[in-house]
Amino acid sequence: MIANFASAAAVAVAICLSMSAAEAAATDYAFEAVKPEMKKGDDVTVAVRLTNKATGKPVADAVIFRTRVDMAPDNMADMESAVTPLPAPEPGVYAFKTDLPMAGRYLITLSAKIQGEAETVTGKVIVKAVK
Repeated sequence: MIANFASAAAVAVAICLSMSAAEAAATDYAFEAVKPEMKKGDDVTVAVRLTNKATGKPVADAVIFRTRVDMAPDNMADMESAVTPLPAPEPGVYAFKTDLPMAGRYLITLSAKIQGEAETVTGKVIVKAVK
C-alpha cells in the first residue's frame, strides 16, 4: 500500500514537472537576424537564426509554418511583403526571399514547431533596409 502511494506520488510529481517545462518551452528559444542590415530591393534574401537560449546552440529542423514581413516598426504595418522559404544555408538558419521595397525597418514575424516541444515558438526580428 505504501509502495503504491509512493509510486502514485512520483508519477504526479513527474507529470507536474513535465507540464511546467512544456509551459515555458516557447520562451526557451529565440530568433535573431543573421544580417540585421541589408540593401533595399526585390527578391532580397533574409536569414534568421533560431537558437536555444539555455545552450546557445542553433536549432535545426524546426518547421517554420508562418512568416510575415511588414514595416510595423516604422508605423506602416500595412506595407506587407510576400515571403518565400529558401533552403537552409546551415543548421539552425532559416532563409526567406522577400521584397524590401523602401529603406526603413521591417518586422519579420515567424512561428515554428520544434520537435519535442508542445508549444509553438513565435519570434519577431527587426531588420533594416538601406539605400
